[in-house]
Amino acid sequence: MTAATDRTYADKWWVMLTVSMGVLLATIDGSIVNVALPRLVRELGTTFNVIQWVVLGYLLTLATLTLGVGRAGDVLGKKQIYTIGFAAFTIASVMCGLAPSVSFLIGFRIVQGVGAVMILALGPAVLVEAFPAHERGKALGLIGTAVSVGIISGPVLGGLLISGFGWRSIFFVNLPVGIVGTLLAIRYVPRTGRRREQRFDFVGAAIMSVGLLSLSLALTMGQERGFSSPLVLGLFVVTAVAGVAFVRVELAAPSPMIQLRMFRSPLLSVSVVTGYLLFVVLSGTFFLLPFFLEEVQGRPIGQVGLMLGAAPLVLGLISPLAGTWSDKIGVRPLTIAGMIVSAVAYAAFLTLGVDTSVAHFVLLALPLGLGAGLFQSPNNSAIMGSVPAEYAGVGGGLLTLTRLFGQITGIAVLGSLWATRVAAAGGPADAADALPAQQMRGLHDVIIVMTGLVAAAALLAVLALRRTRNPA
Repeated sequence: MTAATDRTYADKWWVMLTVSMGVLLATIDGSIVNVALPRLVRELGTTFNVIQWVVLGYLLTLATLTLGVGRAGDVLGKKQIYTIGFAAFTIASVMCGLAPSVSFLIGFRIVQGVGAVMILALGPAVLVEAFPAHERGKALGLIGTAVSVGIISGPVLGGLLISGFGWRSIFFVNLPVGIVGTLLAIRYVPRTGRRREQRFDFVGAAIMSVGLLSLSLALTMGQERGFSSPLVLGLFVVTAVAGVAFVRVELAAPSPMIQLRMFRSPLLSVSVVTGYLLFVVLSGTFFLLPFFLEEVQGRPIGQVGLMLGAAPLVLGLISPLAGTWSDKIGVRPLTIAGMIVSAVAYAAFLTLGVDTSVAHFVLLALPLGLGAGLFQSPNNSAIMGSVPAEYAGVGGGLLTLTRLFGQITGIAVLGSLWATRVAAAGGPADAADALPAQQMRGLHDVIIVMTGLVAAAALLAVLALRRTRNPA
């Protein structure tokens, strides 16, 4: 490494700290509010149907704007947008804590989501530019640890803050971290400058945002209204029309929103698809397992939180190691190994029963975290390494979007499948009120589907590896 290169990457660990703080804040805020929903219904004098938009408004903002913000960072410069996002997230957090009514709270959560988009979409691209290429996997692996810490700590931190200081404290706690993160971003995030040879594709961005929003709403409302309802079907039609229009516009645009031809790379396209599938099953898993642990087994919520933290804990420990290994041996062996381990872990979950002990459950959860940890960082590195440098922001947006849509799809589709299978076993309309045996039967049916999805993703990754080695 030359002296010039040493100077170029001299601040890489400060950039790592900055991006990690942003990812941690945005990830925690995606889950910490869930714990507060019952309290918010009572104290703000509203209903569950209204208060759920405190969560949905945040998630739908992320889904709609992620790729557009990523591309804006590529064209206009990542440092400026990333720093503005950190500041906007911090200010919106304070406004959420001061919200006098549920309407103001939902509005401020949407603003908070805009700041989170800027942080999450551009964070990976900022990190990739701050680290040399041979350390990309390690850097993204450490960010995977930050995501896992956010997943684990969100509900726990939310419970402690709400019980001790009230629901407003879950937003005020972001203030000191946000101020420090914004100052670090101003000082250490490298300035990339504006690409004057490229223009932002406003038409493509608008069409894509409409398509992503309609798809998000369709998946979200489908769980409540049913996927055959006219409204949900209409939203799917809007998504399809927007998708066709987007492809036509992008292929003709001189500076497209997304360079669609880059998906001819098997490494990129397969990494996006397999990443999405794994997040579908992971999100479905952590949506359904609390029903099993609380309703079927009758465990207290504190114990449930600790048991559910086993898999994310292992994921957080393995993720940076897998990222470092992928820098040395390549991404495909680790992503395939991660998928295979995950498929075996899901098959083992078929041994769950009403009398499953804590030790038995943890032994099943640990391989799940191991498989996801082996897969996530190398797969993220494959995506970021497969996009052209001028589309690094879009690459970061793809990472966020696959995770987000995996979460929405997993909860909506697998949750609905579980409710359907519980009803088929003779359960009531509300699956949560079914008998333990009926809930278990539905859960086993969903686990079979999850195992099949992960196995299909592993097979797809193997076929892509063979194609990469033998292009003909």
